[in-house]
Amino acid sequence: MKIVDMVMPPLGESIMECTVLGWLKQPGDSVEADDSILEVATDKVDTEVPCPISGVIKEILVQEGDVVEIGQPVARLEVSEPEEAPQTAPLAPELPTPPSEATSGEHDPVTVDDQNSDEGNLQEQMAGFGLPALSNRMASPLKSSFGNNANNGFFSPLVLSIAKEEGISMQDLLTIQGTGAEARVTKNDLGSFIKKKDNGTAAVVPALKADQLPKAGGVEVQEMNRMRKIIAQRMKESQSISAHVTSFIETDMTAIVQWREKNKQVFRHQNGTSITYTPILIEAVVKAIRDFPLINISVEGDNLLVRKDINIGMGVALADGNLIVPVIRQADQYSLVGLAKMVNDLAERARTGRLKADDLAGGTYTISNIGTFGNLMGTPVIVQPQVAIMAFGAIVKKPAVIESPQGDLLGIRQKMFISHSYDHRVVDGSLGGLFLKKVSDYLEEFDPNRSIV
Repeated sequence: MKIVDMVMPPLGESIMECTVLGWLKQPGDSVEADDSILEVATDKVDTEVPCPISGVIKEILVQEGDVVEIGQPVARLEVSEPEEAPQTAPLAPELPTPPSEATSGEHDPVTVDDQNSDEGNLQEQMAGFGLPALSNRMASPLKSSFGNNANNGFFSPLVLSIAKEEGISMQDLLTIQGTGAEARVTKNDLGSFIKKKDNGTAAVVPALKADQLPKAGGVEVQEMNRMRKIIAQRMKESQSISAHVTSFIETDMTAIVQWREKNKQVFRHQNGTSITYTPILIEAVVKAIRDFPLINISVEGDNLLVRKDINIGMGVALADGNLIVPVIRQADQYSLVGLAKMVNDLAERARTGRLKADDLAGGTYTISNIGTFGNLMGTPVIVQPQVAIMAFGAIVKKPAVIESPQGDLLGIRQKMFISHSYDHRVVDGSLGGLFLKKVSDYLEEFDPNRSIV
C-alpha cells in the first residue's frame, strides 16, 4: 500500500483559496475515484470536490472552517501499489461540459428567455422560480470607499462569519493588513486584530445586527444575505468602472415565435430537452460577435484584450430574488440543439445548487431577459470585466406596417425590444448600435422553415 497526499485543486479563474464547509467522508472510509469527499466555498459558489483516485482515507489535514490555499494538502489516502499513484494527487473538480450535445434534462430553464412560455401568464412563469437558491456561503469582494485599504477587499466566508460574531464592521475589516494570498485577510490576521481590540489598542465601532437596527412602525428590517451583498457591490463597482450607454431597437420575432410553436413538441421528442427562446437569442448574439469581434473584449489598463473564445453568460433568477450568471464556454461551437441542451443543463444545476466555480467564470459577453417579468425594455448593468450586455424584453403582439410587393399592409406581429448597454470608454455608439442592429437582423431573418438539427 502507498500513502499519497491529496491537494486542493484549482477551483476557477482568480480563485486563490477556499473555505472548507465540511467533509463528506471520514478517516477509514473507502472512496472510489470521482467520489465527492468534501465541500468548499469560494467567492463565486459552493462546490463539492471529488477524489481523483480510489483508496482509503487515512488522515484529514484540514477541518471545517479552515481557509485552504489552492495546492495545499487536504488529506492523506492509502492506495494500492498497482495504481502507481503519484506522491501528490490533485483533487480534480468536475469540469464544465465540453462543446458537445450530451442530453440534459427536459425541464425548461428559468433563465433569460422563458417569457411567453407554454405555462401562459406571468403569474405561472413567476411560480416557476420556486427553486432552491444557491448557498450563500460566499466570500464578499468589497472594495474600500474609505481611502486606501490595507488588503485587497476580498474576505473569505470564515473571516466574514468571525467578524459578524465579534461585531467588527466592514470599515474596520478594510483597515486590517492582510498576510494571505494577494494580501487577503486570514483568520490569524483577524484574530490579531480582535486581540488588539480587546486590549484597547484598536478602536472598533461594533456593527449593529439586523435585530438591533431602529425600526419604524410597520417596517421589518432584513439583513442582506451574502449573495445579495456581493451583487450589490459588483453592480456599484461596474457603474463606477464603465461609462454605461444604452441603445434600443424593436425586433420582429414573428417567424421565431411561429417556428417554436410548430416545432417545440417535435424538438423535445427528438432531443429529450425543450427549446426555449434562450438558445435562439444566444445563437444570434454569437453570430453578431463574429461580425463585430471588438464587442468581445475586456479592458486592462490602457490595453484592450480581444477574446478569441466566445463565452456567453446568461442571467438565471433564483427563488430568493438573487441572480447568478453561468457561462456557456465556446458558444460558437454549438448547434442550436447543443445550445438548448447547455442552457437547460446550466439552469437546472443553478436551480439545485450544483453549479461549479468554473461554470461562472470566463464570460466574455452576457445576455439577460427582463421580458420574463413582463418588462418591455431596460438598461442592464455590465458584468465586469466585459464591456457590453444585452437585455431582451417581452414578446408582445402589436399592429405593424408590413411591406409587400403589392404595397404596405397593416398586420399583427410579435414584437420585442432589445436593449444594449456598453462601455463608452471603448465602445462607441457606432459599434454598439451596429452590433445591436446585427443581432436584430439575425433574429428577423430566422428561417421559419428551418429543420430541427
